[in-house]
Amino acid sequence: MTKKAIKLFDEDRLLDAAARLFRQRGFAVTTLREIAREAGVLPGSIHYRFPAKEALLVALMDRATERAIAEVKKASAKSTDPIERIRLGFRAHLKLLLSGDDGVYVLLYEWRSLAGRPREELVRLRDRYEAFWDGLLYEADGAGCFRPEVDLKLLRLLGFGAVNWVATWYSPGRGKTPEEIADTFWAYMALGLLSAEQRRKDLQAAQGRPRRLQSPKRGQQLRATFSRTERRKR
Repeated sequence: MTKKAIKLFDEDRLLDAAARLFRQRGFAVTTLREIAREAGVLPGSIHYRFPAKEALLVALMDRATERAIAEVKKASAKSTDPIERIRLGFRAHLKLLLSGDDGVYVLLYEWRSLAGRPREELVRLRDRYEAFWDGLLYEADGAGCFRPEVDLKLLRLLGFGAVNWVATWYSPGRGKTPEEIADTFWAYMALGLLSAEQRRKDLQAAQGRPRRLQSPKRGQQLRATFSRTERRKR
């Protein structure tokens, strides 16, 4: 392939085509030839850049991860309040998931199709996004916003499990908007479901439990680690 041909190769168009087919038909049955036809390029062009279908899926997921981090970072930066930053990030995550970006959908549901080194690469990408969210949660915890017995990892998994599942049932124009769904889920997580009286009893029962020691700087340390990783990646 000539340098001119490489320059004219539209990787985003190829990744968009792959994302559409992976979402519609599944990764396992989609072929590189079908992706090339969908993208309007020759199969040889794909093989030059992506020697295997797995490499194409990893590149697609890498792009989706970058977009997710950028959107959540942009949204959470609008506030300095730790809890509000989480709520805004929650909104941004769900809005991106429901935006019609097939790559983000594939990132969530096709990762099990990979094995070996490609799967290890995907785990690295997933860890980057989770580390960013852990920074937000530790920031709020270090500021004393959470009850001492809250397991932050389980809190993150609970939040992701709730919003990620929305993509399987959400219908635009019917019921709540993505922002309203995200705010409702966050309200359930942050405020709970119990009445004020029942919540008071629950808090009284929890007073005898040992308090977990937290470092107020833990969130800052995680964000600094994330920033160093980003600089090395660039």
